Formats: sequence, C-alpha cells, structure tokens
Amino acid sequence: MWEGINRRRFPRANYKCIISIKSKGSMPKLITAHTENLGMGGICVLLGESFNIFSNVELELILDDSSSPIRCGGSIVWVVKKTDPADKNAISYDTGIEFISIKEADRARIGQIVEKILPPS
Repeated sequence: MWEGINRRRFPRANYKCIISIKSKGSMPKLITAHTENLGMGGICVLLGESFNIFSNVELELILDDSSSPIRCGGSIVWVVKKTDPADKNAISYDTGIEFISIKEADRARIGQIVEKILPPS
C-alpha cells in the first residue's frame, strides 16, 4: 500500500473485504478485489488494472459483519502504479476511492468497524 501524504478527513483501518468496482461509460468494466484499508470517507484497494483519476465508479462492499452489502458510488481520487521487485512484469495499481452517494447508515456501519479495529486515541 502506498504510504504517501495522508490528507484524509476520516481515519482508516487495515481491513480486508471483498469489493466489486464497476466503471461507468461506453465500455464498462467490472473488477472484484480485496480492500487494503477502509474508512468512513473511502477505501484503498490494490488492483490489477488502472482506472482514470476522477472517474466515477459503482461499488459493492461485502463487509465481515453478516449484514447486506454496501452499494454506493465512488470517485477514483488517486492511483499509484507499483511493480513487484521480484517480477518486473507484475504491475498493480494502489487505488484510492472516495465514497460518494453513500447512505448515512452505511457510512456509520463502516465507522463502527473502523472504531473496533483502531486503538483508542
């Protein structure tokens, strides 16, 4: 995971869950992956292909709390290309996605998960 400048409004916790990302437009693509970390404002996910910055996507997160999946919109806010030192042909993209059009109940659900993971401040 990229350890760049942290400008987040919400804390993030390392949390692996399944996410489906569907791009919009004339040639939509659907990718399923695992998240790297999660916060009330967005997620970080490692992908095998890149999305354009500021493109809007549809998200479905399957959290480990036995509730229904969270479905919301997202916006790609940063992408960092990574190469595996052991295999120069293995390229991945550390991708930050900001939640947009998310229900407040779903945002609160994510907040509860983050609070359980992070140490008290």
